[in-house]
Amino acid sequence: MLFRSVVDTRDVSRNLFGVFVPQGWKMELASIDGAAAKWQRAVEIAVRAEELGFDSVWVYDHFHNVPKPAHEAVFECWTTIAAISQRTSRIRLGQMVGCNLYREPALLAKITSTIDVISGGRLDWGIGAGWYENECRGYGYDFPLPKERIAMLRECVEIVKSMWSEAETTYNGKYYTLVRGNCDPKPVQKPRPPIWIGGGGEQLTLRVVARHADYANFGGTVEDFKRKREILAKHCKDVGRDPDEIRLTWSPEVFMRETEAEVDAAGSRSLWGHPVEQWKSVSLVGTPEQVSEKVAQYVAMGCVGFVPWCADYPDTTTLDLFAGVANEFRTPR
Repeated sequence: MLFRSVVDTRDVSRNLFGVFVPQGWKMELASIDGAAAKWQRAVEIAVRAEELGFDSVWVYDHFHNVPKPAHEAVFECWTTIAAISQRTSRIRLGQMVGCNLYREPALLAKITSTIDVISGGRLDWGIGAGWYENECRGYGYDFPLPKERIAMLRECVEIVKSMWSEAETTYNGKYYTLVRGNCDPKPVQKPRPPIWIGGGGEQLTLRVVARHADYANFGGTVEDFKRKREILAKHCKDVGRDPDEIRLTWSPEVFMRETEAEVDAAGSRSLWGHPVEQWKSVSLVGTPEQVSEKVAQYVAMGCVGFVPWCADYPDTTTLDLFAGVANEFRTPR
């Protein structure tokens, strides 16, 4: 296939706007009958996001529905990304974020390099330590304590970075051991695909971010974002890295309508049953003008990337309206 000009996520002169595509994790495809029809809708929305000018599309890395397993279709992360890569040509492709517990690091190196090649250099690699114990138990994976999961994440990133660049990788870690592992083909992006590390652990996860990430991804309120930014800066100082090298991003839920009356009538769309004001405090909810105001607050805090989940999927009203907001903020800073 022919690839049009790919979005350059390393262009620090512009803010980046991505969006999740529906894959079933949050029960958003339950109203559609049949797995094939659900998949078709997911692809349609990914293509629509590219047409609207979004910089990237993202998927979750989960197997069971939330807030609890419901035997409803959830499309797997990497096969979904591979398929969408062949139905799009410009938009970047990411995972927010991949779970390190589900795949060995060497396999992740192979998967990610393959995706980067077949997509024409459009991969954003998202990785995290993992948190959903129900899935680990259901799929037969160990679920270590948080400190161990973070240490495993660090080793994973070290292994993948090495296998992306070196002819062979031998690694002797506490959790992973490789002997002359090779990964061909290599990614096509130079020097390598961008690394996004997600998770809010302020003492452990953010230290891994400080050492290895190109992008940090947070959730929460403006105050939460500011606090994590400051803690990350301290970790960067400890490891001798300029914190400005790490671009800060935010992944809320988003729900938009043209009028306040429509927004109010919808109430809380929180999957976790949070009251509307609590949900609004950590999300982008409102009219285009109201959402723009809140985006501006995060931009003022140093946020340069927004990757929201549209809370009205499989409808695309919010997707279409948020594209307009994105266009307001995508101009050079």
